[in-house]
Amino acid sequence: MTDTSAPANPGPDGGAPSPASLRVLGQYVKDLSFENPGYAPAQTQPNIDLGIDVGAAPHVDGNGMFEVSLKLSARAVSGETTLFITELDYAGLFQLQNVTEKQIEPMLLIECPRLLFPFARRIIAEITREGGFPPLLIDPVDFVQLYQAQYRKAAERAAGAEAGS
Repeated sequence: MTDTSAPANPGPDGGAPSPASLRVLGQYVKDLSFENPGYAPAQTQPNIDLGIDVGAAPHVDGNGMFEVSLKLSARAVSGETTLFITELDYAGLFQLQNVTEKQIEPMLLIECPRLLFPFARRIIAEITREGGFPPLLIDPVDFVQLYQAQYRKAAERAAGAEAGS
């Protein structure tokens, strides 16, 4: 097992450190649902509520492997009628090598979902089209901004918990 906590791992010849690397070992749909509770042609542009969540966990095989999950959810509402609800949990298996401890979280929560997003976006577009609606084309996501917002929320919760003790 490679010591990823060291500032730099020596290269194969013991000289210069090997560069950090991120390998995509696989990607797959973990869960997909499409509900059409009140199908009615929308008279106006529907309101779309979109949710995005990213999670990461070490893979059971270890060896620098992680499963990163990108969860997308969308709900289309026109007036009082819910036109459709769709949820996708799209995951990838990634291997990190020669990565410092400080680099792991940003790579898993920014770079990995950035690689998964185009595929998940296509699946959402296809499933809404096959459900009888125009394809839902989700705008590109700034995963750096999403990561920073999650980091700030976690810091605020930690500060609130300390103040409450």
